[in-house]
Amino acid sequence: MGFKENALKRSLWVFHFSGGSCNNCDIELLDCLTPRYDLERFGIELVGSIRHADIIAVTGIVNRQCKPRLEKIYKQASKPVFVVACGACPCTGGIFKNSYHTAGPLDEIIPVDAYIPGCPPKPEAIISAIVKLRNKLE
Repeated sequence: MGFKENALKRSLWVFHFSGGSCNNCDIELLDCLTPRYDLERFGIELVGSIRHADIIAVTGIVNRQCKPRLEKIYKQASKPVFVVACGACPCTGGIFKNSYHTAGPLDEIIPVDAYIPGCPPKPEAIISAIVKLRNKLE
């Protein structure tokens, strides 16, 4: 096992991409960092640069304006990078599925490794999905 894979098991860094969301998923994702849920106990923390991230957490529907930005961010990420669709909107399109401004579900734009359904998803579900991604490395 290489250095990067060993480091990934111990500390996953998450980059949050909000694609036109209603902020419910954003609030739940940030709620995972509070002392009540304490996502950092698993070595997982939020980072501000995609170049340092191991996971891209996408919340909200990806609209036509955000699609090129998301593709560019995905290309800039160091590989391997996991993509998590957080909430009903990036998973299926949610209530905006047949709307004129949507670019489609997230898996039609970039490859997705984990889906967290719900509107908004519970912090327990977010933590569970990220821990399962961590276990996938072993």
